[in-house]
This record gives sequence, C-alpha cells and structure tokens, in this order.
Amino acid sequence: MNNTNVILAEKTLQNHLGDGYLKFQLNQQTSAILAMNHTQEAVILPVEAITPMPNMPGCILGLMNWRSRIIWAIDLPRMLNLEAIDTRRQQYNVIVIKAESLLLGLVVQEIKGTTKILVDEIHSPIGQVASSLVPYLRGCVVQQEEILLALDAQAIVQSSILRSD
Repeated sequence: MNNTNVILAEKTLQNHLGDGYLKFQLNQQTSAILAMNHTQEAVILPVEAITPMPNMPGCILGLMNWRSRIIWAIDLPRMLNLEAIDTRRQQYNVIVIKAESLLLGLVVQEIKGTTKILVDEIHSPIGQVASSLVPYLRGCVVQQEEILLALDAQAIVQSSILRSD
C-alpha cells in the first residue's frame, strides 16, 4: 500500500465515522448539536462573569471575557424563541463559537459532550420543528428516539436579532 492508498483509506474511515458535533440541551425538551469546526470552547462561568448591558435585545445577556477578548453572551434558547435560561442560576454553560471571524458566547442549559454524526443522518427540519427555528438550522437528526436540532453557527452569528443595522 502506498501513501495515496493510506490517505484514501484514512479519509474513507473518517467519513464512515462522521463529523464531530458538540451536543447540548437548549432547555428541558430540546437537544441540539453544533459542528465542532465552529466550536472554540465550552466553559462554565459564574453568572457574575457576564456584565449586563442596557438597551439590548432580551436574548443578549451581556459581555464576557473569553481568553482576554470581550465577546457577547447570548441566551440561545431565548434567541430561538424557546424557554429562556433560568436567571436564578449560579453558573452559565457557555459555548464559544466562531463564524466569519466573529466570536459569540452561547449560553445553554447543559453541555452533554461530543458525538459523531454522518452528513446523511441530517434531514430537513421542515415539518419537524417550529418554523421560527428553521432559519437557524442545518437540519434535524433522529438519534435514539430523540430529535437533535443541528444548529447553523453562521446563521446564528448573522441573525437580525444581533445586528443593529
């Protein structure tokens, strides 16, 4: 076997295993995944680490310091018109994403870990979820009798809710 065959065999094996995704809970009823290539880090922060800013949309919790950079922290369930994060919490679970060179901190209920999903397993979300969610999705995945929302990081970053122009 030469180097070309080894590379092709590795690529086939990687494709067979699927792409990496971060799995998390948006709220009690809704699970979601986000492609690892957009995920920078998952962190747990004390509530005081996010500084509220006045006159912002309700889904924007405030500003946070991530690795000496100041980024916006977003209540992702609220942005998606789902049940908002409980503000009586002591800590926030934050997923830092990067899309189009923009960084955002997405606050979610619980981070569950990583999973591998084949591209073929992601199906159209139309008819499966509320139409208000569709612009933020790449699709849905049915896994062990559970529907996972496959979120689109670029659509979240480009959301009109987050832009003031």
